[in-house]
Amino acid sequence: MSNDIQEIKQSAAAAFIGNSVAVGTEVKVFAPATVANVVCGFDVLGFAVNEPGDEVVMRVTGTPGITISKITGDDGRLPLDPAKNTVSVSVQHYLNSIGRADIGLDIELHKKMPIGSGLGSSSASTVAGLYAIKTLLGDDRDVINLLPFAMKGEEMACGHGHADNVAPALLGGFVLIRSYEPLDVVRLPHPAGLYCAIVFPDVDVPTREARQIIRTKILMRDAVTQWGNIAGLVSGLFMQDIDLIGRSMQDVLVEPVRSMLIPDFYKMREIAMENGAVSFGISGSGPSVFAFTKDEATATLITQKLQQHLTGIKIGSNTYVSTINDAGPRVL
Repeated sequence: MSNDIQEIKQSAAAAFIGNSVAVGTEVKVFAPATVANVVCGFDVLGFAVNEPGDEVVMRVTGTPGITISKITGDDGRLPLDPAKNTVSVSVQHYLNSIGRADIGLDIELHKKMPIGSGLGSSSASTVAGLYAIKTLLGDDRDVINLLPFAMKGEEMACGHGHADNVAPALLGGFVLIRSYEPLDVVRLPHPAGLYCAIVFPDVDVPTREARQIIRTKILMRDAVTQWGNIAGLVSGLFMQDIDLIGRSMQDVLVEPVRSMLIPDFYKMREIAMENGAVSFGISGSGPSVFAFTKDEATATLITQKLQQHLTGIKIGSNTYVSTINDAGPRVL
């Protein structure tokens, strides 16, 4: 990834070096939540949803350097120290790359989504911050240039700079990370009628710990099964075949281990499939789960049924229903 950042630095327009932005200029940006892995595509597949998401307000100050003046919605869990916050760290990497470390910025982060949900909470914040500074500086280069800096934020958040959350949050839509070395990201088509039902149970599944329990060695037959499912899922997206998408979303490598961290995971799958889901799985590292459906009414019904089940075992939850978000971040 360091080579990707170096290439961006070398190709940065000279105008960014001398551009001045008036003190007090500010922008407010929303970036969406994401569903990573998409069951069988560990670290290589993800898509953005319409809600929830995070908001960043960024304003230019007269003092060089980055400060974070306010964070809301985090219950005091996130650091105000700009050296320890994913938003400011990724923005600082970006500024260094274009020779604008001299600029002064103040950041407000408004968490509009749950932390530790498996819905790309850190990714949404990071992408919102990067899109904000891109907007403030009038950087009209393709938004893909921000991806290596967003991955720096992920590296700080969970110890691994994966792109399956930040890429769809940044680009919108359904995204395949074909390669990490070199970084090669492909935006995939998807059926317009594909709906996502998301349920976030109120249990704690830290991303770092969820990664540590994954097997490092796998059987060849399991690898072959997984390759077939990933190929089937991507083919289904291109062919607009929701049934093919559904039957391809099976994971024999990661889900069997991570599902143990989510109460009644297989019972929730049973409920979702009985109520019209075409697929069901873990969002990211969990504990959020999601189902694909062919219409909004079915997605809504599934969230209601799953929430009722969780309430019955004394677990609170949040629910969301969304189509695939093709817009990515936006200025509010």
